Amino acid sequence: MTSLWLADRPEHRIVPTLEEESARSADVVVVGAGITGLVTAVLLARAGRDVLVLEGRSAGAGATGNTTAKISLLQGTRMTDIVGKHSPEVARQYAQGNLEGQQWLIDYCEQRQIGLQHEDAYTYAQSPRGVAKAKAELKACQTAGLDVEWVDDADVPFPFHGGVRLADQAQFDPMPFLDSLTAELHEREGRLVEGARVQHVSHGRGARLKLRVRTNTGAELDVLANRCVLATGVPILDRGGFFARLTPHRSYCMAFQVPGDITRGMFISTDSPTRSIRSAPTADGERLIVGGAGHPVGRGSDPAAATDELASWAKQHWPGSLQTHFWSAQDYSPIDALPYVGPILPGHEEILVATGFDKWGMTNGVAAGLALTGRILGGRMDWAEAFASWSPHELSGIATAVQANLTVGLNMAKGWIAPVTRIGTPATEDCGVVSGPPWRLEARSVVDGVERTVSPVCPHLGGIVNWNDADKSWDCPLHGSRFAPDGTLIEGPATRDLTPSA
Repeated sequence: MTSLWLADRPEHRIVPTLEEESARSADVVVVGAGITGLVTAVLLARAGRDVLVLEGRSAGAGATGNTTAKISLLQGTRMTDIVGKHSPEVARQYAQGNLEGQQWLIDYCEQRQIGLQHEDAYTYAQSPRGVAKAKAELKACQTAGLDVEWVDDADVPFPFHGGVRLADQAQFDPMPFLDSLTAELHEREGRLVEGARVQHVSHGRGARLKLRVRTNTGAELDVLANRCVLATGVPILDRGGFFARLTPHRSYCMAFQVPGDITRGMFISTDSPTRSIRSAPTADGERLIVGGAGHPVGRGSDPAAATDELASWAKQHWPGSLQTHFWSAQDYSPIDALPYVGPILPGHEEILVATGFDKWGMTNGVAAGLALTGRILGGRMDWAEAFASWSPHELSGIATAVQANLTVGLNMAKGWIAPVTRIGTPATEDCGVVSGPPWRLEARSVVDGVERTVSPVCPHLGGIVNWNDADKSWDCPLHGSRFAPDGTLIEGPATRDLTPSA
């Protein structure tokens, strides 16, 4: 299950390691080598800071390498959510931050000759019931100062009942961008260490931070820093309770080889089931990318059936299309519709976070990098107020937070009680099952004929994982930690694997 962007990548590069004690110290340690982490690291390295990036897997292995990579200021119906909870001024600040992030990214790609395509973006109604939402997004975008217009037709093969258009947006393959950022980081004497998972951050001697790191060889080491930036999708530290202020979502993408002319433009529907469409040039011709079938992590009733339906939809509207890739991504929706960028706790500037991009990380991630760098270097950006990790505007999300955490509590109780009803249920091919009494729960799965048994208890806060039959993974329904069939941690606020079953 590899994305179009990550497929056919060259073999692992030779990069710095943490073997030498002298390598285990930096002014700023950035945790996470996606778009946010690497942009932040490069900007700090340009300012002469000693920067070390630690990545648990490989650069781009998380959301950045599994995104649809739309670099757009028109973001589905997100502006409707923002205007519904905040003032027009805050909405304009959010749009301005995304505009600056977008322009920085586009300028960088042009300067470094990184492939990028300019396309119009559409938020559209795929049925009459979606028109009102599209009209509301038009008004919200106008309130935020975006130069949008209404169109009744878009000359597309799928149902289109009108929508919002924002001209001259962009799209790209994000991996050459990350490769260029990595190269520049090394040119400026910064370092990226892959296969180094940060498990804990504490205060060491004096004012320095001590990061506990586990490498892919199993070694556990300490890294010292004056400051730490957590650019990990959701912060891996529970300080600040961000896991309770975000809802994790998974969504799925497929790439198709399409006979004849391919659909131009970037589209996302207002009404369910969500349809996201864009094209992508590749070495052997253009591909059509279709996305959707999203669900809260660990709570999808039948993800595989939803992805099958998505594939059928694509083949219906592009007859003769051949699926070439299938992948998924994880994103985090904030309770107040705005990202969290800033200190992990009020007044604690030594640890900074960036999260809550809600599927629009290409512009928000760069904007977060600009805001974080400005904060560390002593600069100021007025639009950054809309991205604050702690702000009175978050009061608008209290009702959402209460509902989200009630759901978490229900899933916690259900996870511990329901498995007793499955005692004796076998795990069949490509399936997983959690069964047993609460004092002896087991998670059994069979993938490619290999049966594995692990503890289903998530090491983050004790939730019971559920099987994702589309991703073939164990997903925690509480806060979105995900694990491979053998229990290996994939992503989320957890920092350790599932325990092997005794």
